[in-house]
Amino acid sequence: MLLLKSIIKRLASSLVVLLGLTIVIFTLMKAVPGDPARLALGPNVSEEVIEQYRKVNHLDKPIPVQYIYWLTNAIKGDFGISSYTQRAVSQDIKDFAPATIELVIWAGIPPLFFALLLGVISAQHKNKWPDYLTRFLGYIFVATPTFVIAVLFVLIFGYWLPVMPTIGGRLSPQFSITPVTGMYVLDALIGGQFAAAWNAFLHLLFPALALSLGKTMQEARITRASMLQNADKDYITMVTSQGVPKKIINRKFLLKPSVIPTITVMGMDFAALFGNAFLVERIFNWPGLSSYGMNAILNKDSNAVTAVVLIIGLAFVGTSILVDIVAMILDPRMRQARTR
Repeated sequence: MLLLKSIIKRLASSLVVLLGLTIVIFTLMKAVPGDPARLALGPNVSEEVIEQYRKVNHLDKPIPVQYIYWLTNAIKGDFGISSYTQRAVSQDIKDFAPATIELVIWAGIPPLFFALLLGVISAQHKNKWPDYLTRFLGYIFVATPTFVIAVLFVLIFGYWLPVMPTIGGRLSPQFSITPVTGMYVLDALIGGQFAAAWNAFLHLLFPALALSLGKTMQEARITRASMLQNADKDYITMVTSQGVPKKIINRKFLLKPSVIPTITVMGMDFAALFGNAFLVERIFNWPGLSSYGMNAILNKDSNAVTAVVLIIGLAFVGTSILVDIVAMILDPRMRQARTR
């Protein structure tokens, strides 16, 4: 019951955050120089057509009224027409989002296990070569921007040693996949096209690595620090003095409380992948939502930009709620804190 109350309270606060986000996005896009009607219809359209467009899209109304119309339509899934693609923004999102979702999943979920594994190994071998190696790699990849890692992958494996696909999109031309979810690896596996699934995975590999390497090493360092801090707690000293084997202490008593800070950071890092994917998708020519959003920004496509930013905001909020739920399950003290 306490957990349910905490979740309801978290959902309510998240709705307020999302509402505030829509207000900020909408206001900022209205402050961008340029006539939305002229940008949408082009420079050669008559003033009569422009005025008609403004009336149909409520652009002749005050900004608060425009916001109410926009919010009402957005709740229904209607984000207007993209001036960049000349299609419904909702259709563009449907077409481009699966590529980014697939990239973020591969960049976020598998590294989670590697981060925990590296952090545990580093803590268990404190001041030994596994610990030094993990910390050294952590310093390098945490300090290196994501787009620099992406460029290095393209240069090394795309040009100097052209052994892997780097800027060829999502699939090689000789393969064809019947779309089901829009995520190529999964769709190919569903259709029994294992060669196509492997090819799609190879196209995913370096963009996903570029996105995840810095986050993975940072999370490994957090896991290591948390385990070393908890190892000095009184309850660990007590079970150690009782002769409990070290493996059981690490797995049953030390790991569970130590992963809570890591899981919190992981959740935020996972949501941040949607934003970090902007440059990575451009570098690898990945036809995803972030690349679509970048093109929309460059073309001052307010409808598309607003929708993309809102979706990224939803990803942050949804991931934050999920992380809070997992943390409250792992640590009952957090449930009490959430309901106060």
